Amino acid sequence: MAQIIRSGAFLQQCWSVHPLCVTVKRMTDENGLILSCSSCKSIHHLATTTVVSKGPSAQRTAEVDILRDEPPGTEFLKACVATHPASLSLREMDVFLDLVRLRCADCRRLYDLSVATFETRQK
Repeated sequence: MAQIIRSGAFLQQCWSVHPLCVTVKRMTDENGLILSCSSCKSIHHLATTTVVSKGPSAQRTAEVDILRDEPPGTEFLKACVATHPASLSLREMDVFLDLVRLRCADCRRLYDLSVATFETRQK
């Protein structure tokens, strides 16, 4: 049975050593995010609590009412993962605050994820 490591430090180390090898694979039904590393053969499971989506700066407005009408960030992220997962990339992470930031090259959206638990498994 594969060892399960419950720490964000392993994802952070994996991403810092080979950032281009860490890719988004899919989202689970429980709003979890699955990342895979082709270099170290690790699968990273992130159980998210909140997902905040930010559109491109050209589309942002100061109108608070427009922002209220936007769907939740989770819906945007699910759509990105379903239609063009190869365009999503890990941009930033903070294991002390349990935060992960993704960027979609196609939509040009940023996703800030609050992570409840990190799990890393070796293939």
